[in-house]
Amino acid sequence: MHLRDLQSGCHSFTKQMRKCLGKKNCPETVAPLSQKGRPGRIRICKVTGDRRLCARMASMGVYPGIEAEVICPENGSQCILKIEGGTISLDHSVSDNILVTAL
Repeated sequence: MHLRDLQSGCHSFTKQMRKCLGKKNCPETVAPLSQKGRPGRIRICKVTGDRRLCARMASMGVYPGIEAEVICPENGSQCILKIEGGTISLDHSVSDNILVTAL
C-alpha cells in the first residue's frame, strides 16, 4: 500500500466528517431517529452531537445522504439499522442525534 492510497482514504473520511457536522439544509420533514415510529426505509439527513459521536457514526457508515432500513424501532429503546449490508444497534441517546427523513 502506498502513501497516496492512505491519503485518499483519509481524504474521503474527512469529507464524510464535514458532511456529518452538517452544513447542509435538511428538508422540513425530518425527525430524530429515536422518534421514528415504524419500520421502513429512511435517509439520514444530519448527524448532530460532538465530534467524537460524529466520527464514530461516520466510521460505521452513518452519515448524511445514506439510505438505511429501520428494522425494529421501539420508541424509548434501542434502534436497529441495516446499512449497506451491515446491521448496527443504536441506543436512545445516539439515535436522538441522527436526523432522518422517510423515503
